[in-house]
Amino acid sequence: MSSPDEIEAKISELLDNYYMRRMAKINDLKLIEALKRKNPYLYRANGVEDASEIIEQLLAAYMSSSDEGIFGDAFFEPLAKFVSGGSVSATEGVDIIIETSTTYKAIAVKSGTSVFNSDSLKRQQQNFESLGARIQKLHKHYDPIIGYCYGKKKPRKLSQIRKLAGQDFWMEITGDSEFYLKIIRLMKNKPQEHIPLYKKSLGAAINRFTKEFVEKFCDENGCINWDKLLAFNSGNEN
Repeated sequence: MSSPDEIEAKISELLDNYYMRRMAKINDLKLIEALKRKNPYLYRANGVEDASEIIEQLLAAYMSSSDEGIFGDAFFEPLAKFVSGGSVSATEGVDIIIETSTTYKAIAVKSGTSVFNSDSLKRQQQNFESLGARIQKLHKHYDPIIGYCYGKKKPRKLSQIRKLAGQDFWMEITGDSEFYLKIIRLMKNKPQEHIPLYKKSLGAAINRFTKEFVEKFCDENGCINWDKLLAFNSGNEN
């Protein structure tokens, strides 16, 4: 496995990438598209009367849902590939291959333990089965793994697939039972370095979207025109 200094440098690099993608997500967001996916009835039922409050709630919900995916793609998956010493897989649904003289380990890296529904879990099983059929000629022990980067799940097999979460997953790919703790320790002060610029981008988005919302969905007195907002969100296209 890589040295502590190399792992710390990699974590720093991946956090840079995570924040860069976070800010790009904010900058690319279009208010009109975001409003189409929100529930105007809920805002009204909660007594929201301030345009900026709608925008702040909208952005908070949007970033909360998108952060999980961004962090998995920009941080967890590349970190797992880096510390495992494995190679990148070309097989759909498989992220890392760790091959020895006797074993062929195929790993699907996931963030948390609730990413699958019944259909997506079935597809994951099919991806592992397809790969297993192709490597039979290698005459090696085939070891497919679903690895969850955080959370708890009792180590168990689903068919021939092993499911490992949190400490168990990171220990599996690094051999270090403490590695799951080292990840967060080695972040050190790096997140704080990004916060000022991130908050600036978020504040600019709130101002920009609030102005647009007022222009489109408020009356001349600055009050939210709920009929207009609801017609935009839920009215028919005719």
